[in-house]
Amino acid sequence: MDEIRAGAGAGRPSPAADAVVVGREIRPTAYPRGEVRASDFRVVEVGVRGPQQGEVLVRNTWTSVDAALRVRLREKAPPGYFPAFPLDQPMDGIMTVGEVLESRADGFAPGDTVSHASGWRDYAVVEAGKDALGGVGTLTKLDVRGTPPQAHLGALGGTGLTAYAGLFHVAELRDGDVVWVSAAAGAVGSLVAQLAKIRGHRVIGSAGSDEKVRHLLEELGLDAAFNYKDGPLPDLLREAAPDGIDVYFDNVGGDHLEAAVGALRTSGRVAICGMISEYATEEPSQGPGKSQGPGNLMLAVTKSLTIRGFRGSGHTHLLPEVRRQLGAWLREGRLHCRETIVDGLPQAPAALAALLRGDNTGKTLVRIDGVAHRENPGG
Repeated sequence: MDEIRAGAGAGRPSPAADAVVVGREIRPTAYPRGEVRASDFRVVEVGVRGPQQGEVLVRNTWTSVDAALRVRLREKAPPGYFPAFPLDQPMDGIMTVGEVLESRADGFAPGDTVSHASGWRDYAVVEAGKDALGGVGTLTKLDVRGTPPQAHLGALGGTGLTAYAGLFHVAELRDGDVVWVSAAAGAVGSLVAQLAKIRGHRVIGSAGSDEKVRHLLEELGLDAAFNYKDGPLPDLLREAAPDGIDVYFDNVGGDHLEAAVGALRTSGRVAICGMISEYATEEPSQGPGKSQGPGNLMLAVTKSLTIRGFRGSGHTHLLPEVRRQLGAWLREGRLHCRETIVDGLPQAPAALAALLRGDNTGKTLVRIDGVAHRENPGG
């Protein structure tokens, strides 16, 4: 387990009159231009009210950090995607695990471990049954026997759902397929690569450092791996897969997708779950004078390729299957889930910046410590 430790702190509280606890939340103050910076956010202390009928009060313990958050840190998110985060408001729509402190909702009791989508804060009042993040973030009671709670932000949550649905249902993995996974040392990519290996396939992974390549080969057991910075992508991919590939799981887009189209064999499939190369781009990447997408898309016709974009939230019906199957593989030691852990809620923006620079391996998480858990003396 990789851990990045940092301190946490908070300012003086100004609780509301009906608050039962005082907590902190991260709010964006400006949309980043280029690299995400800590100065684009602020930590705010707020009073948190008690739950009303149908709600629970949760003390958050772990919160997720995902590259796709960068897409929502723009004035306008892509059409059809989750909305942009409003400035100076709590960042709703970030997966989190926590403990129920008080419940006025059927099926939830104090002490229950739950997941929900009100992350990047100490406390949250969550309405039971209310849809969040397409269903992935709806308040859910978790079975944490045999697995750590934060696994439900990784392999047993939306990350695992994206990997599982993309590989087995979108890419329709078939016997004998050769699979290439980009960003294979990341949260989703590392799961995809391992799932394909568990099913007996030849798997190639790419990553952005020699250390990550060693991780792919030595810890995850991939058949081949390369640092995409070491030379022209088509040449690196050809060396790793001289006979071509059948499935490309795309986390990157851009030149990686173009290289995959060139390497795919007849009837090959592409599952696109992310395009981190374009997350910070405000304008479309195609058009006169702009960087182009794949310039070889005619090969999709000549090779009868299938290229499908998808979101994990479009496959929420698979979540019970994901938790059952991936949970079993975790307990059996067949899945290895490296975590990059950052301590302290105020460090969440720095953790996101580090992830976008490629400094993480596996799932990036914030362990929420220093919670300002105290009653409002005026409440």
